[in-house]
Amino acid sequence: MSVIFLLITISIIIAVGFLVAFIKAVKSGQYDDDYTPSVRMLFDDELKKNPEKTIKIEKQKSI
Repeated sequence: MSVIFLLITISIIIAVGFLVAFIKAVKSGQYDDDYTPSVRMLFDDELKKNPEKTIKIEKQKSI
């Protein structure tokens, strides 16, 4: 029975260690996305074309 308490204690200590490491990584900017904003401008045209197509399709359906 004492082995179970020992294993639970060790697993909680390890889990807290991973939580501290994760919080430290987030605060230091490890997960900041620097790549997507530079590529987003390449896909802006696709976003603008789609609403025009849907407007044309809706106009054709209403006629």
